Amino acid sequence: MASSALAAGSVTRQDLRRRYRKIHRNIYAPADMHLTPKDRALAAWLWSQGQATLVGVSAAAWLGSRWIPDDAPAEIARVRYAAPPGIVVRGDALADDEVCVRGSLDCTTPARTGYDIGRRIPGDLGVIRVDALLNATGCTVDEIAAIADRYPGARGIRLLRETLTLADGGAESPKETELRLLLIRAGLPRPVTQIKVGNRRVDMGYPELKVGVEYDGAQHWTDPDEHAADIDRLEYLAAQGWTIIRVSARQLRYRPAEIVRRVGDALLSRSATTVR
Repeated sequence: MASSALAAGSVTRQDLRRRYRKIHRNIYAPADMHLTPKDRALAAWLWSQGQATLVGVSAAAWLGSRWIPDDAPAEIARVRYAAPPGIVVRGDALADDEVCVRGSLDCTTPARTGYDIGRRIPGDLGVIRVDALLNATGCTVDEIAAIADRYPGARGIRLLRETLTLADGGAESPKETELRLLLIRAGLPRPVTQIKVGNRRVDMGYPELKVGVEYDGAQHWTDPDEHAADIDRLEYLAAQGWTIIRVSARQLRYRPAEIVRRVGDALLSRSATTVR
């Protein structure tokens, strides 16, 4: 806090003007600092003089969740006064067992955080945010649903339940979530995520038929070490009898029907082989 730093003599008012930028009242950051969602959450907590509880995306950031936009407003609760731009104050009641401590800051538990995110963020983005939280924390869909059962009349509860029917903590990126949702909505069987094959893994797929579906991010091609390891892994999976359908960002964006056809054809082919 600026007032504490000034009182301690670690900065001067001239330093604040030249080397820092104001985030909130009495809260400054170095002028060249790139603020992450976790930084914005901390700034909001400091603005509250340590009285707030982090909720929503701010709680998710402190719980280790990824893929949160850097410019997302901080979300806090248990504050009685109006918030400045960049901070959203939520007025929902929090039970004592819905709050935990992370890095000396109060924030909602993974289950309560998923409950709040799932009922406020619609569509695929809501599933992506919940997937990321589950993946980071090990929280389960059932644990979030148990929080929802406490508040059956809460706003957004129907949206939350729809999101939970699609959520899966096995997704390790937003594109993996998008790919899984594409397959489900096309009428294909729901894929299993993070399938173990020996000491290797398949992003998602159908283990009973040994058909895997994987999203190839840019790192698969731009990082030589990862590219080499990927080749070794795919050769191993092929030796174990797996068919792997690989999907690129361009295919996911511009040719989704082709992806569905490829996966469907692979499932039909394997099903016919299994029947014989």
